[in-house]
Amino acid sequence: MKIPRPLTQAARTLRGFLAAERVALAPFRKDLRRYDLSKFRHDAWAAANVTVLAIAQGIAFAAIAGLPVVYGIISTAVAAFVAPLFAGSRHTVLGPTNATAFMLFSFFSVNPELAGRFSELLPLLVLMVGLAATAGALFRVADLLQYISRSVLVGYISGAAVLIVANQLKPFLGLDAYLKGNSSSTFVGLLVGLVRNLSHTHWVSVLIGSVTLLIFVAVRRWRPSWPAFAVALLVSSAGFGSLIHTGVVPFKGEATFATFGMSELMLKMPHLMRANIFDDISALLSIAFALAFLASLENTLMAKTLASQTGDRPDVNQDMLSVGIANIAVAFAGGMPASGSLTRSMLNYESGARTRFASLISGIYTMAFAVLIAASVGWGVPLIDYVPKAALAALVIALSLSLFNIRHIRICLRSTTDDAVVLLITFIATLVAPLHVAIFIGVAISIMLFLRKASRPHLIEYEFSDAGELREMGEKRQRPIPAISIVHVEGDLFFGAAELFRTQIQRTVSDPAIQVIILRLKNARHLDATSVMALEDLVLFMRGRGLHLIVSGATREVYRVLKKSGILVTLQDGCDRRAGESNIFLTNPRNPNLSTRAALKRAQQVLGTKEADIRIFYDPSHQKSPSS
Repeated sequence: MKIPRPLTQAARTLRGFLAAERVALAPFRKDLRRYDLSKFRHDAWAAANVTVLAIAQGIAFAAIAGLPVVYGIISTAVAAFVAPLFAGSRHTVLGPTNATAFMLFSFFSVNPELAGRFSELLPLLVLMVGLAATAGALFRVADLLQYISRSVLVGYISGAAVLIVANQLKPFLGLDAYLKGNSSSTFVGLLVGLVRNLSHTHWVSVLIGSVTLLIFVAVRRWRPSWPAFAVALLVSSAGFGSLIHTGVVPFKGEATFATFGMSELMLKMPHLMRANIFDDISALLSIAFALAFLASLENTLMAKTLASQTGDRPDVNQDMLSVGIANIAVAFAGGMPASGSLTRSMLNYESGARTRFASLISGIYTMAFAVLIAASVGWGVPLIDYVPKAALAALVIALSLSLFNIRHIRICLRSTTDDAVVLLITFIATLVAPLHVAIFIGVAISIMLFLRKASRPHLIEYEFSDAGELREMGEKRQRPIPAISIVHVEGDLFFGAAELFRTQIQRTVSDPAIQVIILRLKNARHLDATSVMALEDLVLFMRGRGLHLIVSGATREVYRVLKKSGILVTLQDGCDRRAGESNIFLTNPRNPNLSTRAALKRAQQVLGTKEADIRIFYDPSHQKSPSS
């Protein structure tokens, strides 16, 4: 059976798309060949510093997500171990983050029927996140992330920080027991619950949290090189945790976390062979795509931030692949979704890491600590049981407050009106809608405002000078009623601009004196099927009125699109090719105005005159001269 030609062409196009700039499946090999003992020493030291912070943050982010701490620690260890084998950046460290953890909490809060099955659904969800990010990397979707306004992420992170602070006030104030039924993920719901139960505030919890916070601030001020988060948590756990476990009044009964055992470190395979698997996939699809999108966006921004300091060239699609593969591994290990951590990655760089293997070594250290924590149960000293929830809540609040980047917020609010609108709408959406919906609301608003600006091609007026060169027509210059209108089109002519372009040209044609329009397309870009069909409609519309349309200054790209689409035949209809007649004239790089002169001669030929009056279309709202 012979395969139709269009299908073979489509297959070749797809194969070429996947082959061009493809991601590497084992980028670590070139680093491994040049690895030596000196690099190992630097990597091992950096990994030790990162591990101290990573374990504390793994516990914290699991608490933010409302999960047992083992999920955060496993994700921290496995993602840090697997990601560098596929990453493009040599300093990135992956694991759970603030934003992804609270997005997970938000989803299960608004879907309580799924929250009771989190141990069954979470591996499936993380697997879906990994597959989505991996597919995105193979199709180079990360290249498109640069078109997402930074205002979206600033607004989202700021809104998520507000929610995290509000949610962590429950254990900080000792109100967990009174707010168990209030699992609202929106700011208003959390705030109402807190205000209603403020009278039940437990002073011991506030004391523990406040002292922990003072230790954190003191370490950051007087020992800035120390991991303040981990040190404060360790000191608070050793002091207050011992008081709680020895039953000292009034600390007796204060809430702490539960240590996990060895069985909880075993692999947790996603249950894919069950009757309702497709129902679960459908229920998790939106949050899976949102987490994959956010994790890839966070990782891309983190890689670019590091590259600006190290001088490395970021490979965003390779980094997106590392996010995908890391989450697939985490799904089988039994962890929570992983993303790029800017704090751990910056600490890795500042600690002197030389290669990607610093993250891998940190993963090994973290898993060793996880085994130690699990073994502590058998020794009768369960380590995590000594971590007060109020202490961790205070540190999470401090960490979340640092997410408010005042400088970035000020830049977004002051740069342009569109940036301010995107930031404010995303921020408000984060407070009133589930986070996996809010992030896409911000993206949609950002893209909508961008398309509004990009879909307005400029039509600028020109005239010929005495030297025969095109120049912008002055607003007050007098001219006779023309027979020929030269319309210079500048800007994008993709699908969003096509209808506006056609409407503007048809408005010009409404002048009864005009018989020929010359479209000058030298600076017209990104023609697609919609704009080509709009051009064909315009040609047929004008011919129906006995008018003529000629294209001048077309680039090779524009000519190629017109020819491949078949519209060139329509445009050239009526031309005697043997006599050298044509309705399209390509731009000349040496003298771009030659194509317009040739188009004018063709217009005069169509009109049967050599002295036709000429008008250049003028749009007073855009007084900008294009490069000719």
